[in-house]
Amino acid sequence: MPLAARALTYGPAGITQPGNGAWSPPGGRRGYERTVRVGRGDPCWAQARAALLGWGVKTRSGFAVEPVPGSDPGVRDGADYWLVARVGPLRIREPARVVAVVDRPDRCGFAYGTLEGHPVSGEEAFVLHRDADGGVWLTLRSVTAPGQGPWRLAFPVVLVAQRWYRRRYARALAAG
Repeated sequence: MPLAARALTYGPAGITQPGNGAWSPPGGRRGYERTVRVGRGDPCWAQARAALLGWGVKTRSGFAVEPVPGSDPGVRDGADYWLVARVGPLRIREPARVVAVVDRPDRCGFAYGTLEGHPVSGEEAFVLHRDADGGVWLTLRSVTAPGQGPWRLAFPVVLVAQRWYRRRYARALAAG
């Protein structure tokens, strides 16, 4: 089934609120938020921003990101992608749609939502922001519930993989 024909597996889209500094996860799902320091200063910001909006958090963490044929490979609101994880000889293709993008002088990032066929149901956001002292920070947010079909049975294993990848995401944009 083409990605454009797949529906989001949760709602409402944008629940990780990447444009907001404060966030409270909705009830009924696993919510997660962590903020880590990336570095300091304008060069750090520019480099991290370019990497983030080019899917760098995912690709530097071991994923391949495949846009639909003919699409721009960068993060685009409303665009569909295959996020591909390698587990030994296996390639797990996760269908996703970018559901929110923010790009301001002090905050940029995006959220993607899971489409039918993804191992989990929910949304994940990667948000870069800087403070008045020049500190550059990455906030990871997610809302997760079991996926559909056979993925529902694998949810405990998927949660272990999710924790492993979160550690990698937290280091993906670190300066130096």
